[in-house]
Amino acid sequence: MFEDGSTPADSSGKCLLNETSAGRGPAGDAPEIVDSLIHQTFELGASDMHLLPMANGLRVHWRIDGVLHHAGDLPKSVASHVITRVKVLADLITYESHTPQEGRMRTSPDRPPVRITTMPTLFGEQVVARVLPGGAQHMARLDDLGMPATTHQILSEALRQTTGAILIAGPSGSGKSTTAYAVIREIGAVSVGARSISSLEDPVEVVLPGVAQSQAAAHAGFDINTGLRALVRQDPEVILVGEIRDAESARIAFQAALTGQLLVTTFHASDIVTAITRLIDMGIPPYVLRGATQAIVVQRLLRRLCACSHPDKLVGCGNCRGTGYKGRVVIAEAADVREADLSEEIREDYDRDRLHSKLHDHGSQSLYEQAESLIAEGVTTRLEMQRVLGFPHQS
Repeated sequence: MFEDGSTPADSSGKCLLNETSAGRGPAGDAPEIVDSLIHQTFELGASDMHLLPMANGLRVHWRIDGVLHHAGDLPKSVASHVITRVKVLADLITYESHTPQEGRMRTSPDRPPVRITTMPTLFGEQVVARVLPGGAQHMARLDDLGMPATTHQILSEALRQTTGAILIAGPSGSGKSTTAYAVIREIGAVSVGARSISSLEDPVEVVLPGVAQSQAAAHAGFDINTGLRALVRQDPEVILVGEIRDAESARIAFQAALTGQLLVTTFHASDIVTAITRLIDMGIPPYVLRGATQAIVVQRLLRRLCACSHPDKLVGCGNCRGTGYKGRVVIAEAADVREADLSEEIREDYDRDRLHSKLHDHGSQSLYEQAESLIAEGVTTRLEMQRVLGFPHQS
């Protein structure tokens, strides 16, 4: 993305689709196009590929380093065939186009699986292909994440406990799952003797050796809440819950954290204070939050500047495909809820400003403060900070 907000596909502004992906290969048919599109998805390091039906064809987008890029358009003559081919590879019902579907494809043994979701739209089915975690970065342990020192210390202490909840929060695409998996691996590595570790996920994104992983199947009556109630009877010592999504899953999860299990889960919240207040608003009593929570971490991913650019000017080159950015860096704030003066602020009549103040007293830099430091160090830009964090509220 250049400072004027434009996002050219590469350094010359050309379409990202290669000849084969654009339907101009030797065969020019749907199988060849889809194979090439999937190959390019991995080659570009994209997390998602979007196939959006239009009145005159099929629009292709790739999400790279958290930003969606328009890659090019496919002609209408091949659009429906491309969608059908993707559905075949994902074992979806090809003749069903009026109901959302979800499946998974594996393109080769040395690549991670791809989750395929479909959604009926005005001009046909939209398909989104999500590359599931599976590379080396998703086999990481805590030290590999590049967390700020305070956050790393709080997490390190929390995962060595035997009970309580570790909450990892942030919006979609902020790296929550990668952190949660790294925490589970770290727990297994630092444990003395065997630990009974189980997970309940929707879906399972990464295979964790030595972990009893379960995948929710709502269509079969096995949702997160049903699974959690059953899982706590399986004698687990550590539980990974993919995500707390509603009041019921929050209640069951915190009950487990209160009664002898170490719980790791993810949650949607923009900052630590919001995470605390949202859980209270979802019906978790403040005394349960105080007694059951070990740590709360909120994180984001900011794009790193490419070597061709600097904070005041994004140049763009072939290496970064004209964006001026290459790779991402994590920023994260954390709270050790066991700290007495912080814990006492978690109550029904909570004061957001006092909570923020207590967090700052414990050395937790806000996400904005961390982003400003990275800008000063030449790691990222103010434009990127604003894209990811928005503009700070004026007090």
